[in-house]
Amino acid sequence: MTVMKTKASAAPVAIRLHYARVLASRVRITNDRLINAFAGVPRERFVGPGPWKIPSFANKTFLLTPSDDLAFLYQDMLISLADEKGLNNGEPSFHMMLMNVADIRQGEAILHIGTGTGYYTAILAELAGPRALVIGYEVEPDLAEKAETNLKTWPNVDVLARSGAEGPIPECDVIYVNAGATRVLDIWLDALRPGGRLILPMTGMSGMGWVLKVTRGADNSYAARFVCPTGIYPCAGARDDAEAKALGQALMQMTFGGVQSLRRGSAPDETCWLAGKGWWLSTAAPD
Repeated sequence: MTVMKTKASAAPVAIRLHYARVLASRVRITNDRLINAFAGVPRERFVGPGPWKIPSFANKTFLLTPSDDLAFLYQDMLISLADEKGLNNGEPSFHMMLMNVADIRQGEAILHIGTGTGYYTAILAELAGPRALVIGYEVEPDLAEKAETNLKTWPNVDVLARSGAEGPIPECDVIYVNAGATRVLDIWLDALRPGGRLILPMTGMSGMGWVLKVTRGADNSYAARFVCPTGIYPCAGARDDAEAKALGQALMQMTFGGVQSLRRGSAPDETCWLAGKGWWLSTAAPD
């Protein structure tokens, strides 16, 4: 296959704005703040120069874009970051949808667990504004180093080359996890301020599952609901094979739509959908 080197077919600003509008249309979002945040961050800064590798899960290989034209990059597709580890930049429309669900406001403190090379961390920082603290956690040292370099334009962002599944972590308004867990960690729930939101992919043995949103109430209750399906890289420090099997079996029952709350420090009752160590998901509304 011949790979061509070309110039972008349109100004980057025009490409990014079109890309953001297409993503929003795909996930039925009319949030101008979110559209502008996606349009304002150059994806090429975080995935490197083209041509770009697109993971092909059908045959476990990669498709290579025909050239380094930015029009090929600003599509709703994955871009490989580390071929040998199966790490990628993530599907943009999926992240736009989850950020919309997270309802990020100006001035809110955000923890991004699984920051990769920093692309979605930058978008989170755009949504939170220049005075809000955003911390990106990345357990892969090479990706963390790239993220730190890529995010220098956002002085309110700190990148930590360590797991976000281990303490200590600061209190915050949003925890945005970009890896699949089998449990809801105490340190995440404890870090949430009243009104804080946790966006957490929960996945079984296959790496497939559903994204859970948990919202902390002023009275330390926790509303919870499953948002959408996902397939995602495992979260180091937040997984266990027995938990993964139990979660997978629970998800297969297709009753997860009834989940309304997360409970802590109490014995599961008849409303229990899934129980973990010290926490459980209930089909009853928060107390």
